[in-house]
Amino acid sequence: MKRTMIAAVAAVSLLLGGCATTIRSDVTTFHQWPAQIADKSYAFVAPAPQDNTLELQNYENLVRGQLARLGFHEAPQSPALKVAVRFTTVDVPTQVVYPAMAPFYPYSARFGYGGWHRRYWGGGWYNPFYDPFWGPVPQYDVREEHRYHRQVQISIASAADDKRLFDVTVRNVSKTLSTPAVMPALVQSAFEGFPGPNGGARVIELKQQQNG
Repeated sequence: MKRTMIAAVAAVSLLLGGCATTIRSDVTTFHQWPAQIADKSYAFVAPAPQDNTLELQNYENLVRGQLARLGFHEAPQSPALKVAVRFTTVDVPTQVVYPAMAPFYPYSARFGYGGWHRRYWGGGWYNPFYDPFWGPVPQYDVREEHRYHRQVQISIASAADDKRLFDVTVRNVSKTLSTPAVMPALVQSAFEGFPGPNGGARVIELKQQQNG
């Protein structure tokens, strides 16, 4: 009884704590990052008014957290670097074909295949899921599913001469509807191993806790 109670408590804790989801991203980086950089102060580039949404500001906060982890600090007045953030989400509906589960009707000389169907054929009732010459007839269901294509671009440039020092593009395709739910993992992927390989493409997988 005691072991059963312990197992039940563990199961409840797992349900309350949620489960980890793997978020896979394709990350491409290009950079001319100096070996030594004395001033790591930065400011965000002001986006166009129509793009300056609360959602973008939220994602800038995620970038701000990653930069702080790497030793950068924000200085809006006189920064040495400037950081730009852009993102897109495109809903791509996709037709997916699944095999349908056809019911099995045994053949009867008197009633045909299960006696369920109205079409008469050669002394028995006709089963549309079974061809008497070729066997079972394949059945398919066509469903529409949504794939969300997301892209995050982050660039760092010198504030003095606009020289690009770091460009990263993160691409992700998933069935998850909510962009804010996956964006923390995408931004973290952008700065994994900073500055990363120059001109290199990587696949980064991160575990993200999903609360249930």
